[in-house]
Amino acid sequence: MAFRVLVYTRTTDYRHDSIPDAVAAVRELGGAHGFGVDATEDPAAFEGPLDAYAAVVFLSTSGEVLTPRGREGLRTHVESGGGFAGVHAAACTEYGWPYYGELLGTWFDRHPAYQPGRAVVEDHGHPATGHLPPVWEFTDEWYDFRANPRSSARVLVRADETSYEGGGMGADHPLAWCREQGAGRVFYTALGHASQAYADPAFRAHLLGGIGWAAGVSG
Repeated sequence: MAFRVLVYTRTTDYRHDSIPDAVAAVRELGGAHGFGVDATEDPAAFEGPLDAYAAVVFLSTSGEVLTPRGREGLRTHVESGGGFAGVHAAACTEYGWPYYGELLGTWFDRHPAYQPGRAVVEDHGHPATGHLPPVWEFTDEWYDFRANPRSSARVLVRADETSYEGGGMGADHPLAWCREQGAGRVFYTALGHASQAYADPAFRAHLLGGIGWAAGVSG
């Protein structure tokens, strides 16, 4: 896995306390698996070429986090074959930019209380899910989305709304998925709210598989 990723954690709305632990986890994964990790909150990072990076990772970003030039930089990166991985609040990002919703597949709508629940693995044939059990017990915020991304994405994991309180999407509730955008690859997981997730071996392997797939080095 000889490649580099750019981890972006800028927030202009809600800021997750878990961000430092999340960045540390990605750095540790990079050290263990041979890929480089740069982390930034500077929107200028997207205003020039992103050719040095196999993938960019929006890690619990929120609100409007890119300049107009930065938006074009990200679009060019993905459309020309670069990877994009979104984690958790990446879906609460760039509501004012229609392309971002297309890229990700949907946007965040709401979530119930942070609580235990069950995630059902639909597709074990992906690096982000191959290690997971058929039913994955996890604790998170169980995001609801404005629209179901299934029509444009390969759904990997869905929420079992009978296993927790307050779900709003029904029986078909995607939580993690991947898709192609232009010549690029896009991975998203709604999980990863709390610092505890980034210490969880199963979640870390989920994250590693998603980043590697987006970067085009696995799967």
